[in-house]
Order: sequence, then C-alpha cells, then structure tokens
Amino acid sequence: MSSIFTKIIERQIPAYIVAEDDNNIAFLDINPLSVGHTLVIPKMEVDYLFDLDDETYTSLHLFAKKVAIALKKATNKRIGTAVIGIDVPHAHIHLIPFRQMSELNFANPKLKPSNEEFLETSAKIREAFTG
Repeated sequence: MSSIFTKIIERQIPAYIVAEDDNNIAFLDINPLSVGHTLVIPKMEVDYLFDLDDETYTSLHLFAKKVAIALKKATNKRIGTAVIGIDVPHAHIHLIPFRQMSELNFANPKLKPSNEEFLETSAKIREAFTG
C-alpha cells in the first residue's frame, strides 16, 4: 500500500511542493514546528532512511542541502534537520527553520498556518530554490 508521501509524489493528493528533481521531492509539512518546516523525501518508497541504497541516500542528502540553502534564504533562519521515521513509512528528512534550540522540539505545539500562509511560504522557498 502506498504511503501518503507516495500519493503526494504521484499527485494523488495535494501538497505545497517547494522543490523537485528526478529522484526527490520537498514539500511543506502540514503540521509545522515553524514557518517553512519542509519534508524532503526520495521518490522511491522505502520505509527507513538507513535502508536506502547508497546512491538514493546520497542523492537525498545532496538534494536536502539545496533545499535547506533555499529555505535559509527564504526564512532568514538557520535550518535544523531531524530524521524521526515513525509517523509515515517513507524515508524523510525534516528541515526546520529555527533561531533557538527549543524550536526543534517535536513535543512543541504545531503551528496552524492558513492556506494563504502555506502558499506564500512555498512560493518564497520555490523562488529561492530556482533563483
């Protein structure tokens, strides 16, 4: 059965996509810890990050670096990373803009951005990524 992330890749469900290449895709987390919280995933559906083959693992991390650079430009914050791998059975990296270490705590209440805020944020990141 396809994960929700595979359904995003296949455009079966909507997402705020900020970047994509042949092997990877990045989109905003719909339950963000901070504005711009982005998920970076391989298009290949593999449950656990460390089960990825070396080529896919390397490609994912290099793509995440490019997205993080764009995210930093778009938010003017440092970008933290996290790999949790519990909620969705599809390898993914969290990229989280932050100023204080406490902002990276997944126990914190999640933000509730409006559709307009998601659209504005995703446009800024896409512009920084392609610009």
